[in-house]
Amino acid sequence: MIIDMHCHLDLYPDPFDVAMKCGDEKMYVLSVTTTPKAWNGTLKLEQGNSRIRTALGLHPQLAHERYGELDLFDSLLSETRYVGEIGLDGGKGFKEHWEKQLLVFRHILKGVTKAGGKVMSIHSRSSASEVLNELRSVEGVPILHWFTGSKPELKQAIALDCWYSVGPAMLTSKRGRELLAQMPKDRVLTESDGPFAKVNRKPLMPWDAGMAVKGIADVWGIPELEAQKVIVNNFKSLVAVAEFL
Repeated sequence: MIIDMHCHLDLYPDPFDVAMKCGDEKMYVLSVTTTPKAWNGTLKLEQGNSRIRTALGLHPQLAHERYGELDLFDSLLSETRYVGEIGLDGGKGFKEHWEKQLLVFRHILKGVTKAGGKVMSIHSRSSASEVLNELRSVEGVPILHWFTGSKPELKQAIALDCWYSVGPAMLTSKRGRELLAQMPKDRVLTESDGPFAKVNRKPLMPWDAGMAVKGIADVWGIPELEAQKVIVNNFKSLVAVAEFL
């Protein structure tokens, strides 16, 4: 079973073809969006495939351009149990829009809590501490996508009972593998982050999320089949929680 808990399915050149191939692979995909206006079009990729779920998002890198879509976000929130991609980005070129990012992130988290909680796929590049501070009183299940914070920040995330989606691109770095080694095994899931994430300069496809299992197994020091079993059980636990949100 291949599980991709963070994929920009709508941003492939031919998303309907990719969605169809996901069906052929019988894999599970969380299809995240970057703006509320992308929701309706991206939702169509679920048609005919019960293993695809669409998340409602407003990406932090677009927050300063798309904060005017927050009313639309609010109107759509009841239609899904999944929210993403959301978060903060303190990287070069985005920190200058920090106040707008905070406004958007806090608005979304307030809405999620008011709704009783959602499963959230969260971006935290160069902003892990700030993201974790915002999550302290929020209802729902936070999944830190491609977490690149420090080890002390990871300890904060563990204390908040966060989940983590780990992809092949993350595991190409020593830091990524070191962080994975410290993550609770029962909170780890796989992702592709395609088509943005690349390995050997090639954009990852949703089914490439399965490549991460071998890397995870190597870091954990267990057979690949055993690592796959852990990840599948984690996914089943997450879905069981999501059904009550």
